[in-house]
Amino acid sequence: MIRRWTMVALGVLVAGCSVKVRHGSETLTPAAARTAIEAVFTHGAQAWNSGDLDAFMSDYTPDATYVTQREVVRGRAAIQARYQPRFRPGVERGTLRFEQLEVDVLGPDVVHAIAYYVLMRGDSVLARGPTSLVMKKIEGRWMIVHDHSS
Repeated sequence: MIRRWTMVALGVLVAGCSVKVRHGSETLTPAAARTAIEAVFTHGAQAWNSGDLDAFMSDYTPDATYVTQREVVRGRAAIQARYQPRFRPGVERGTLRFEQLEVDVLGPDVVHAIAYYVLMRGDSVLARGPTSLVMKKIEGRWMIVHDHSS
């Protein structure tokens, strides 16, 4: 009996991975979520590459958290202060792009996104690593609530 229930539970979990999530009259499909989240990643890369820290940070909620290899940074202002030295005039930030984006719909207004960031200078890779974001749709806009980048 336990084995049967385990199989039923597993089937429900697997089936749930492709289910559309309804919120009111709005349906969030995995394809729609990916398109929306990809736009946020594109916006962030464009802001980084143009040197616009305010635009880069505009995708974070005021109470966002940012987890690094060494610390947890709390709040958009503190996260922005951490990035500020990279945006000083004359500092080479590199060109940012994201690869291998995966989006998992957790609820009607919440997604988990995983990608790899790549910082380039010319043909040379300056840095590459995984980033994991929890994002929430707030007042019609997808925002970063939690960022874990290594």
